[in-house]
Formats: sequence, C-alpha cells, structure tokens
Amino acid sequence: MSEQRRFEIVRALSNNVVLANDVLANKETILMGKGLGFGAKPGGSLETSDTRIEKTFVIEDKQHLSQYQMLLGQIDPEVIVISEKIISIVSEQLTPDLNEHIHLALPSHIEYALYRLRNNIAIENPFLWEIRTLNPKEFELATQAAELIGKTFDVVVPEDEIGFLTIHIQSAVAHVPVGNFVQYNHLLKDLVALIERERGRVIPKDSIDYLRLITHLRFAMERIRQGDATKNPFRDNLKEMAPYEFSVAQKCADLMSKKLEIEIPEDETAYIAMHLYRLFHKDSE
Repeated sequence: MSEQRRFEIVRALSNNVVLANDVLANKETILMGKGLGFGAKPGGSLETSDTRIEKTFVIEDKQHLSQYQMLLGQIDPEVIVISEKIISIVSEQLTPDLNEHIHLALPSHIEYALYRLRNNIAIENPFLWEIRTLNPKEFELATQAAELIGKTFDVVVPEDEIGFLTIHIQSAVAHVPVGNFVQYNHLLKDLVALIERERGRVIPKDSIDYLRLITHLRFAMERIRQGDATKNPFRDNLKEMAPYEFSVAQKCADLMSKKLEIEIPEDETAYIAMHLYRLFHKDSE
C-alpha cells in the first residue's frame, strides 16, 4: 500500500504560514492558511486534506527560502496574503511557470508602495505608456492586483503604480530580473530619443508609428538578449539603398551594445534600418 501524501512540519513561520516537508515528494513546501501556524510544532503532521490549507508552493532555491523566512518577520502578514492571491491570479490567467522570486519581490514591493501611498509620496512612472502598450495582458492583471490592494488596505492605487506592478508580473512570467526590465525601458526611451533627434521631429506617443517603433525595438532587445540571431537577406542592399537609415540604425546598435554589454549582430542592425526607412520615408509622402 502506497504511503498517503502528508506534510511533516519543519516549523511555523507565522500564525498563517508553515514550512513543511512533503513526505512523498521529499520537498520543503510553504503552506498557507488562516491560523495554520498556530500551535504547529516541528515533527507534527498535516494532512493534505486539512481544510485550513489554502495554498501551497515550493521555493527551490535555498537562499530564496531563507530570504522568504526573514521577510515574513518584517512584513505585514496581510501583505503576504494579498501577494499570494495576486500570484495565484497571474498563475491561473497567464502561466503557472513563474519565477519563484516573485514570492519575495512582490510583497516587498507592495509593502513599500503602501508606505508611499499612505504618506502621499508620489513616484512618477516614466515608462507607463510603453508598459501599458507593450504588455496589455500583464497590465490588465496588474490592474486587478491594484483593485485588490486598494480594497484590502483602503488606498487608491494610481496608474503609475499599476505600471510598476506590471513589471513585477513581467519579471515572473519571463524569468527575467525586475532590474533588467527597468533597464530595457530606460534603453527603449533612449533609443526613441536618439531616433527623434536624427529624424528631426518628435513621434507622438499615441501614434501608430510610435507603437510600431517601440514594439520593434522591444523585440529586437529580446532577440539580442536570448541570442536569437536571424539572418537578414537585405542587409548588404540596405547599406547601399538606405545609407542614412543604416547609419542611424548603427547608432542605435552601438547604444544597445553599450547598455546591454553585448555585441549586436549586423543583421539585427539591418532590421532596425528597415523599420527606420519606412518611418523616415513616411515623412516625405
């Protein structure tokens, strides 16, 4: 007869969170539920059918697990609960394959965001338009998260903050550190500014040209980051047919190379030149 699945308590991390060992899987598992940790003692057992267990998840990385345990002693328990509800929404509506670091990063961010909101400390999100436009699904989930935070803590979560929440969702879904996404957004704005200077005019953010440009640049950055090089059959012709656009594209590539600390393939530079050719020649139509 096979052993029934159960959890052996390692220790209670709070009144609502228990670190336990999944006996069958032999994995340390986080168990969450109201009052679950109250009276829980090391070596004790919890059945998987225990109605108090509302959520379980595994943090594989030992350093992350240690940081999570420290976090529980520093953050409002209600913030932990809301964070896990948001993570569950993302898991159900986007993908269950999320970077485990979101269990640390999201509650830390929400705790600080609440401090700012309660003390009227406004922080403008300079990438809001780009975040909302390029990541509609993540932004919608971040909006749901903001509503949940607002109702729970009686605060009004502004759209700028929804943008920051979107970055955390992006990070978890793509398994890319939050800092990288912030870096990409900074680079995106710098690239647009460079192109606008060369073009001699500002590209309205609400225009289809702006949307196409930032979409192309964003995917170019992703391809470069992943090392997904694609041959461009028009590369050599572009150098002759569109020397100015190619030179601007080269400036973009040089900036990307400097910021991302990676070599930009000339084929990718050519794809940027193709987009710039369409954009610049639209001005003369």
